[in-house]
Amino acid sequence: MTAQIIDGKAFAAGLRERVGALAAEFAAKTGRKAGLAVVLVGEDPASQVYVRSKGKATVAAHMESFEHRLPADASQDELLALVAKLNADPAVDGILVQLPLPAQMDEQAVIAAIDPDKDVDGFHVINAGRLAVGDRGFVPCTPLGCMMLLTDRLGDLSGLEAVVIGRSNIVGKPMAQLLLDANATVTIAHSRTKDLPAVVKRADIVVAAVGRAEMVRAEWLKDGATVIDVGINRLPPEPGSDKGKLVGDVAFGEASAVAGAITPVPGGVGPMTIAVLLRNALVAAYRHEGLDLPEGAI
Repeated sequence: MTAQIIDGKAFAAGLRERVGALAAEFAAKTGRKAGLAVVLVGEDPASQVYVRSKGKATVAAHMESFEHRLPADASQDELLALVAKLNADPAVDGILVQLPLPAQMDEQAVIAAIDPDKDVDGFHVINAGRLAVGDRGFVPCTPLGCMMLLTDRLGDLSGLEAVVIGRSNIVGKPMAQLLLDANATVTIAHSRTKDLPAVVKRADIVVAAVGRAEMVRAEWLKDGATVIDVGINRLPPEPGSDKGKLVGDVAFGEASAVAGAITPVPGGVGPMTIAVLLRNALVAAYRHEGLDLPEGAI
């Protein structure tokens, strides 16, 4: 068996195109563009790249991008004051504070200060609670993107057995909740799980989000399983190279011989994250204006 490749890059491009069209409709109806504010504290190089790419994607999707930067030595009170200002700004529909934050800041306190209805990252405890009880809120972008890829590939997930490897608040736990809401039978596996390969082996759906390079091997997988690889890990560089290869949490080459479908790294889950962020920001804008989005549009 050779697994079909789940092309997250192509799916994300289609989602961004749909978001852009609906954002243009929103602007025509309301006389303003949907607005996404991104806050960056400090000079972390990776965070700067992420913020730049999010800003470009926002503008390309016919939305307003508001970028705010604070120095690395800014106080938590300064950041909280900025968040409060953005909460009160009617032009801002979504707020994203780029993580990680400098050591002097409490990330959870900052996330808690964001208006849950503008929390397009879906990290606020109220949005986590809304997801847990099946209420309308915002879901973290990566697991929601994974869910879109799964339903596009498999359709109805009812009765399928799913194993999520990883229990983070950002990916593992919300991923499990989304699968449960879709009537899958869900196991959350982690570093303390006994006989992890045997647990994974029974799964129709495997979502690997553990942050260990190529941990999931072919012999762990059930024949024909659908594998979503959330991991992004850089291997040590080969002799003569200054940069190691990017790989996921799944040994892609060997897993592809067993799985029915699999996401590559890069080009699988990664492109979905910004696309879903744009989707969440537009949903927030429609809700703020009391407008209904077409069912299933995004």
